[in-house]
Amino acid sequence: MDALYPRLLVRDFPAAVDFYRGVLAELFDVQPVKVISQAAYANWDIDGQAGLVLYGRSVMADTIGTTGLPATAESQDAAMLVFKVDSVDEAVTVLEKYGATVLAPAQDRPQWGPTLRTAHLRAPDGTLVELQSY
Repeated sequence: MDALYPRLLVRDFPAAVDFYRGVLAELFDVQPVKVISQAAYANWDIDGQAGLVLYGRSVMADTIGTTGLPATAESQDAAMLVFKVDSVDEAVTVLEKYGATVLAPAQDRPQWGPTLRTAHLRAPDGTLVELQSY
């Protein structure tokens, strides 16, 4: 049973699927279990457990009755997807290849953890992504 997993509510479902399909395949050798475009749903499993689910933001807005609210808003990020990787620098290259924008380049962050190295990027769907290695 999947006890906890990230579900990203994305504005541009096809772009998000393309981005995460490429990134997860190259970084973790994981392929999507299913991609249902008409339902704006995709999921990737890791060792039989949900690892990441993408879901269309507009589908959720229809479901919970918030379609009248603005689809976008200027605000601080409310969520972040974190990938633990072997090499932050190499992973940055992979994410950029699939359209991510670097916000904070790869750097050591001893103030956050003695051997921590991170980079922060924006995925094409707008999601904030942190790459980290220890």
